[in-house]
Amino acid sequence: MQIPQVLGGQRTPLLVRLVGNALGQAVMNVATAHLVRYGFDHLIRSAQNNAGVSLPGMALGLAGAALSIAGLRYLERVDAERMGQNYASEIRLVLYDHLAALPPRALQSRTRGGMALRFVGDLVSLRRWVSLGLARLTVAGVVTLATLLALSFLDPLLAAAMGGVLFIGAVATLALGNDLKFATMESRRRLTRIAANVSEKINAIAVVQLFGQKARERKRLVRQGQAFQEAMIVRARAAGRIVAVTEATSLAATAVVLLVGAWEVTSGHASAGTVVAAMAIVGLLVSPLRDMGRIQEYWHSSQVSLQKIREFLAIPSTVSEIAGAPDLRVGPGRIEFDHVSVEGALREVTLTAEAGTVVAIVGPNGAGKSTLLSLAARLVDAHEGVVRLDGQDLATHSLSSVRRAIGMVGPDLPLLRGTIEKNLRYRCPGVSEEALARIAQWCGLDALLADLPQGAQTRVSEGGIGLSMGQRQRILLARALVGSPPLLLLDEADANLDPQAAWFMDRVIAGYPGTVLLVTHRQDRMASADVLWHLDGGRLVAQGTYAALMEANGPTAAFLRSGESPSRPRLVCVSGAPG
Repeated sequence: MQIPQVLGGQRTPLLVRLVGNALGQAVMNVATAHLVRYGFDHLIRSAQNNAGVSLPGMALGLAGAALSIAGLRYLERVDAERMGQNYASEIRLVLYDHLAALPPRALQSRTRGGMALRFVGDLVSLRRWVSLGLARLTVAGVVTLATLLALSFLDPLLAAAMGGVLFIGAVATLALGNDLKFATMESRRRLTRIAANVSEKINAIAVVQLFGQKARERKRLVRQGQAFQEAMIVRARAAGRIVAVTEATSLAATAVVLLVGAWEVTSGHASAGTVVAAMAIVGLLVSPLRDMGRIQEYWHSSQVSLQKIREFLAIPSTVSEIAGAPDLRVGPGRIEFDHVSVEGALREVTLTAEAGTVVAIVGPNGAGKSTLLSLAARLVDAHEGVVRLDGQDLATHSLSSVRRAIGMVGPDLPLLRGTIEKNLRYRCPGVSEEALARIAQWCGLDALLADLPQGAQTRVSEGGIGLSMGQRQRILLARALVGSPPLLLLDEADANLDPQAAWFMDRVIAGYPGTVLLVTHRQDRMASADVLWHLDGGRLVAQGTYAALMEANGPTAAFLRSGESPSRPRLVCVSGAPG
């Protein structure tokens, strides 16, 4: 995905409006200068000739110019903010689209705090650059150049003197930019560390409390805070030097105009009113000049943010969708893996699960079990081979239709912040109340919801914290069943369940009308499955029924015996799937 151009879409007409606004401000600056010159010269001549001058008319003209400039600055700020917000919104959608295309495991090596900065801190930096940097640079540059051009017709020497000072100030400001760039990068790096630390502790505060490490973690946060504080002070020094140069430029311009003007007045080349008018112009340009001093700060911050955003967008997506791909036809749920390989995970795996069967997938950690389920759900695509559902190549059909045909429960699919009902409906928002109630009853949620003070409207926090593991798994299972998908994927969904939650899990698996692929370490579930697939090192070791593989006394039997654990009594499951 490409980062949108700053000057594109709705931002182009806004920039044109800003240029027009700047020209309007320049006209008002020149008009103010002419009024000041006219008034000052006439006041002097009137005093010398004892003649009157229309002070109310001058005051009215200056007031009108001041109000016009104020109105133009107001409109400038609004249009500049529109530009910045529009750019940030467009990049936010690009980031989200890329995030939505990434497999969950591709993000596990990245901190949540650092990822959150992409959507918050980095977008703020880019918005500031566009609305407070680029827009102000455009307006201030046009105003300054147009005003100096107009001043050159009034007094070329004064215009040249003022322009020379401003040029020297601009060159000095640019020369100080590298220090600000490196200081900005360092402060950003240290802020990322704080964000990552805080994000981790929010999710694991119980660990800190239980092991009595509150003071230790506090010291760590203090160290990180001090490092960030020092980096921000270094950045402030670099930015302060630029601001100081800008202020010095403004003062130098005032002094040069005053000295050159005094020389011109004494030599008879200019009137006192012309010098006062030039001083007025310097005063009107002070505000744009001060804004220019912050532009480099915004620029370097935006460049650091753009670098981080590019790094995020460079994370490869393992799933691609063909434009205009047809929807998958819903069938009974026969899933085929035809010589599929995934780099670093699976190698030449060929397997078929007939419709309506329960398949237990076993193997050591890193065997490729979860990757196999991810292939079925198109969370990743095979580098080689084909995955078919009811004879249809998943890679050639729309992702939305594939995902509608598959329900999944796994460690990378937590509950979301919101009500329980919102979580249940998340997969299929339009499900009827009757169907939702049947699924809730099938998964044992009716009793759970009856015990909660607000029932299905009870709010849960991120990940379902506050609910027991069994309660979470029952909600997750019900969410996966909404919409009656023909294929159900369970990635260690039966781990660490209490007896009641495990009973409902058994009932759902036994009565599910579609196909179930189940990654499990429980011997009783392996034994009750129709077929068992044994993976190791990304390769298929064996497949068959539990009894046949144990009887064959091969590598699968040895693996199963090595991990054998006491089995709980198997419950008889007679309930069927909801209609």
